[in-house]
Amino acid sequence: MNKKTSTVYLVQAAFIAAVYVALTLFLKPISFSGTQLRVAEALTILSVLTPAAVPGLTIGCILANLSSPYGMADIICGSVATLLAALCSRATRNITLRGVPILSAVFPVIFNAVIVGAEISALNTGGFTWPVFGAMASSVGMGQCLACFALGLPLCAALNKTKIFDK
Repeated sequence: MNKKTSTVYLVQAAFIAAVYVALTLFLKPISFSGTQLRVAEALTILSVLTPAAVPGLTIGCILANLSSPYGMADIICGSVATLLAALCSRATRNITLRGVPILSAVFPVIFNAVIVGAEISALNTGGFTWPVFGAMASSVGMGQCLACFALGLPLCAALNKTKIFDK
């Protein structure tokens, strides 16, 4: 990486982190609820367009989760879920259906449903139970589906047309 490439990477990562934090905090009531619809998770699809999205999303999630009512558990669990989702989405960016990276949008849904669903179920009930986990994982997963498929994929398509991450 040359100096110009490093600077572009850093700026992209910082911008993605800042937008993630701003969206999460601006929409805080729905970002941290049990039915969690975190609109900022639409940004996880950006890892298809730039590798800088992986650290940007992770750092953004860590910073946003500093205000989570679930405390340190959410800072760790939510950020790990976002990191794993971004890495897998980046790794599968070239697997598309008619040019749409659908598989890349699946990973944020799966990782957040399982990891954040388990976290919320354990914290809300004082211990993990399968029925509560099923309900929380389903709820988080539905919110993730909306964020990633209804918002993230169109965002990815629009940004891809601009070639903004090609510069």
